[in-house]
Amino acid sequence: MIQILFVSLGCDKNLVDSEVMLGLLSEKGYAITNEEKEADVVVVNTCCFIHDAKEESIETIIEMGKLKQTGKLKALIVTGCLAQRYKDEIWTELPEVDAILGTMSTESIVEAVEKVLAGKQFEQFDDVNHMAPNHEKRVITSGTYMGYLKIAEGCDKHCTYCIIPKVRGNYRSVPMEDLISQAKYLVNNGITELCLVAQETTLYGTDLYGKKKLPELLRRLSEIEDLEWIRLLYCYPEEITEELIEEIRDNPKVCHYVDMPIQHSEDNILKRMGRKTTKAEIKKTISHIREMIPDIVLRTSLITGFPGETEEEHEAMLEFVDEIEFNRLGVFTYSPEEDTPAASYDHQIPEETKEKWKDEIMSLQQEVSYDLNAGLLGKRMHVIVEGFLYKENMYMCRSYMDAPGIDGCVFVSSEEELISGDFVDVVITEYNEYDLIGEIDYEFAQ
Repeated sequence: MIQILFVSLGCDKNLVDSEVMLGLLSEKGYAITNEEKEADVVVVNTCCFIHDAKEESIETIIEMGKLKQTGKLKALIVTGCLAQRYKDEIWTELPEVDAILGTMSTESIVEAVEKVLAGKQFEQFDDVNHMAPNHEKRVITSGTYMGYLKIAEGCDKHCTYCIIPKVRGNYRSVPMEDLISQAKYLVNNGITELCLVAQETTLYGTDLYGKKKLPELLRRLSEIEDLEWIRLLYCYPEEITEELIEEIRDNPKVCHYVDMPIQHSEDNILKRMGRKTTKAEIKKTISHIREMIPDIVLRTSLITGFPGETEEEHEAMLEFVDEIEFNRLGVFTYSPEEDTPAASYDHQIPEETKEKWKDEIMSLQQEVSYDLNAGLLGKRMHVIVEGFLYKENMYMCRSYMDAPGIDGCVFVSSEEELISGDFVDVVITEYNEYDLIGEIDYEFAQ
């Protein structure tokens, strides 16, 4: 039987594409392997969002290509954003590649495998505004009880630093009935937490239905039996509506957690980035959400070293981070991507300055996070069990406050065996900058 190895790089939206392709291949009888030397075909689903992602993608392609000498590899297929953006360069510079699929050509994966196994090169590049048909039978790769639901494709924002609209096309919502069908399939296959993802989730439905339909989608998804948690990622602050805030507050299955990427705090930088909001508006939105949902957890991401950023603006962003006290925060250094307006801006910032500013923000955020976690000492929390750490003799869990793969964990000691996927109640007994430690709340459980 032909064995296929998938390497999925980049974001969670890319991972959904990988799972869809794996599902299509599995339906055709291909076997999936995690062993490099056993693979007949390797598929590398690439990312090119920033320079580091491009480098990782290229290095992975080269490394996988070596399996043609050291393993049983017959063919190497490259898909995803790097493939979409640099097709000609891949064909020219990476001769080990046998097939290339663009971002909107995931449904051609079976044909690509058939062609390369027959010794033929293959490429397929559908229009970036093409919408692939609904494929609900994904192969779930998370290894946990969490799954991603990609509710839209592409983006209309055209931020000056971002290449996504060129490689993923305009914003297109997935029809709601397709999403409900996908979600039911995931839940029927053991998923208890759905993370809703898109380049921007808050605009869901505007293109298909003429209005923002995310609150309705949340209501429809919450009707699925055995689905415990729904988590919202990538909500642009200027698009968050009162209806959405109320739905998060009132729907018991929606985690009180919002990922709100703001990228910067200072108006001059926000304007140069092409962002559609201001510092005052961001602060107003955050204040209102916290007033409406006191236990809300807010995550954001920031960019340091955007062209023209001054030391004063960096200091102002530090003050902003200190004032707002985001529960979760990630920082990226600005990466000048070709074919984006910002790459040609004057006053590009030296790499060492970008890194220095990043480190300063993260050091401050560690202090913020430590203080916030201190406030959770003695609190009872509902957590999902994700695995057991034999060395530490503790269970690794997550609360509603922690998105998978990017946030911290709750490490739990228990006298009784816990089963992965179960939800349990714990009392927090210790903490550090990012993680919590707790014990089973036996009194509450009884």
